[in-house]
Amino acid sequence: MSMSDPIADMLTRIRNASSAKIAELSMPSSNMRASLAETLQEAGYIESYRIEEQGNNKKQLSIVLKYKGKEQTPVIEGIKRISKPSRRVYVGCADIPRVLGGLGIAIMSTSNGLFTDRQARKRNMGGEVLCYVW
Repeated sequence: MSMSDPIADMLTRIRNASSAKIAELSMPSSNMRASLAETLQEAGYIESYRIEEQGNNKKQLSIVLKYKGKEQTPVIEGIKRISKPSRRVYVGCADIPRVLGGLGIAIMSTSNGLFTDRQARKRNMGGEVLCYVW
């Protein structure tokens, strides 16, 4: 079965694993998913990620989620897909949204790669708003 939106699939897997308090999850790898995982790691929302070789030239992306405190509450409280295949959302550098007044991040796809909203503002770049994470 072909997947129409692999980014939404990745975000849903992260959301489900986080709510079930699962430490590590895996999914098929792609360059976009690896870049998104790298951006989430740089922002401090996930512990680590790695790409593993499988048979038949297949690659798996494994993500280790981050939890805090004795109760093991997830660092990712919410994650929402914004730009979808049916409706793309593009913004200029002046219109980059703030998530929860700056407590969360917006991940953007720009011509130079994936950046958080803060990094895009600093570089004075607009692009496609992929998702919000808080």
